[in-house]
Amino acid sequence: MKYWLLKSEPDVFSIDDLYDCKDHTEPWDGIRNYQARNFMRDEMDINDQCFFYHSNCKSPGIVGIMTVVSNAYPDKTQFDKKSKYFDPKSKPEKPTWLNVDVKFKKKLNLVSLEIMKNHAALKDLLILRKGNRLSITPIIKSHWDYIIKLSK
Repeated sequence: MKYWLLKSEPDVFSIDDLYDCKDHTEPWDGIRNYQARNFMRDEMDINDQCFFYHSNCKSPGIVGIMTVVSNAYPDKTQFDKKSKYFDPKSKPEKPTWLNVDVKFKKKLNLVSLEIMKNHAALKDLLILRKGNRLSITPIIKSHWDYIIKLSK
């Protein structure tokens, strides 16, 4: 099993929105970064665990846990001309963008970006690196466990 951090702006899609989805499950779509896409395509597996991170908001940070419940498959929003994620260069016979389905597992007490920055044990966490804007990043088990403890 691997561990991940997936970011979403709460005014676009929040942990509560995921909970409200049918079966608490939803495609993690709209990823338009090649590195994040490659993580989904090449490294994510069913049953991997993910932190749900609220980004670009008043209190950014980890707010919950999700489980990956599908392998990567073509993101349908790339073909939808009405979607803000439409990609005219992507073709159904050779899709560029992928998504995985994630399922709500539980809410956590907020572990804010500021809290994470103040813990030396998390200094190598990718989200804390200057200039890192990836919406999907791997998490090592020791960081996962440490963040879980911070959330209690």
